[in-house]
Amino acid sequence: MEKLDVEFVRSQFPAFSEDKLNNKAFFENAGGSYMCKQVIERFDRYFKQRKVQPYGFYEASELAGEEMDSARKRMAQYLNVNTEEVLFGPSTSQNTYVLAQSFLEQMSKDDEIIVSDQEHEANAGSWHKMANKGIKVIVWEIDKDTGSLDTNDLKNLISAKTKFIAVTHCSNIVGEINNIKLISEIAHSNGSLLIVDGVSFCPHGLPDVNELGADIYFFSAYKTYGPHQGVMVIRENAKGALTNQSHFFNSNYSDKFMVPAGPDHAQVAACNGILDYFDVIHEHHFSTNDINSQEIKSKNVAKLFRDHEIKLLKPVLDFFRSNNNCRLIGPGDNVLRAPTIAFSPKNKNPNKVASELNKHNIMAGAGDFYAVRPLKALGIDPDVGVVRLSFVHYTSEQEVSNLVNALEKIL
Repeated sequence: MEKLDVEFVRSQFPAFSEDKLNNKAFFENAGGSYMCKQVIERFDRYFKQRKVQPYGFYEASELAGEEMDSARKRMAQYLNVNTEEVLFGPSTSQNTYVLAQSFLEQMSKDDEIIVSDQEHEANAGSWHKMANKGIKVIVWEIDKDTGSLDTNDLKNLISAKTKFIAVTHCSNIVGEINNIKLISEIAHSNGSLLIVDGVSFCPHGLPDVNELGADIYFFSAYKTYGPHQGVMVIRENAKGALTNQSHFFNSNYSDKFMVPAGPDHAQVAACNGILDYFDVIHEHHFSTNDINSQEIKSKNVAKLFRDHEIKLLKPVLDFFRSNNNCRLIGPGDNVLRAPTIAFSPKNKNPNKVASELNKHNIMAGAGDFYAVRPLKALGIDPDVGVVRLSFVHYTSEQEVSNLVNALEKIL
């Protein structure tokens, strides 16, 4: 199949069978997606059969450890990196905080970092706090009208003192998909590391991190149909800039050295369910007899998701391009952006618009969405915020049609 079987996809998510969610279209996926049944099943089995200390000397313990190891190995395969380069932490915000502390131990006051102004606070706050330790933090500013980042501006900011660049793969407000491969080339030609926030991108298909060229790449599993865990890739070449943040005797363990507290065993194990789901999607849509490469399977699934989302995004963007009562944030091209659409109503409070959408059975959100810095750069009061509509591959054409009809009545 070249076209996503949305009915089959929705059958994999128990939320769509819940009476209280019946006939309600979920357009707040950027804040956290529905959980697929494979993750729920993994949780159920783990809590019933394997809720013991893993990596021990008896069967339940051995199985628990094997399931955790499996999640790490399979996640690495889907991201096209080495198993030793993947680790799980409690959240993306905590992962970046720990990373910052780790970097600081090998940095001096002559060092500089570049942080884009398109960031969710998870990929901004910890880096900006490094200024308190004497590190020069340079802001890669966004276009105040479009919200876009210009790589020519980055070239003018980077210097021999630049230790790393922090940028989002896709902003949770602007929605534009940044050219990470090009940015990585700019960073590496200067001898700098590239840190990429993939939280808003990964729900639309896990990327080939090796192909992107990011040195550190992270995202949130609870936004990719799984449990509340942060997933982080640290490439081998980047580890030399980092110091152990765990117990001193864990410094040589690639899955532990950047996690001060012990992992949540059940949640790590349940991350297998995300990959179980992707495998089921691939098996349903493609003949697997001739496809042995996990890299190809991952790209096939990502393309299925993306093609469906691009198609559904067009009528929504068409509506905003023809409506003068609101300001669309980010590009109006459905190929250039993810289906995360933030807009600023001209004559209504965003909270009121979100409330009115709810009356039409559209579940959406309003606020600053932890993107205070880009909102300020765009001239939008974070206390007022924006309305945000975000969907993923399990969203149906009918739900998008209902959304557009509701927007026409409200705006």
